[in-house]
Amino acid sequence: VQLQACGGGLVHVGGSLRLSCVVSGGTFSDYTIGWFRQAPGKERMFVAVVGWSVDRTYYDDSVKGRCTISRDNAKNTAYLQMNSLSPEDTAVYYCAASKGWSTYAEHYDAWGQGTLVTVSS
Repeated sequence: VQLQACGGGLVHVGGSLRLSCVVSGGTFSDYTIGWFRQAPGKERMFVAVVGWSVDRTYYDDSVKGRCTISRDNAKNTAYLQMNSLSPEDTAVYYCAASKGWSTYAEHYDAWGQGTLVTVSS
């Protein structure tokens, strides 16, 4: 399975972005989709995950209430809507696919190339 993340960019503090993750080469509905981010000089960190149906989601505390993860199985696409962005959200954002449910990067089998989000003050 291949993933392609897009939608990053430069946004001002308090702004919003919607990231997309298009999945190909597999049965999209078989996979849990996670979003992770890696800030400069830091480890890759979990952001959010959505299960096979949108009824099951989980967020890191750092984004809870500001971000919404979703998926459209008909379009083989997952989304991460991010609101009230702050400079601390600046990072490369990656989407990843797993056959199981996890918040750990090592449990994900396939990764997108990442999309850069920069929040300026």
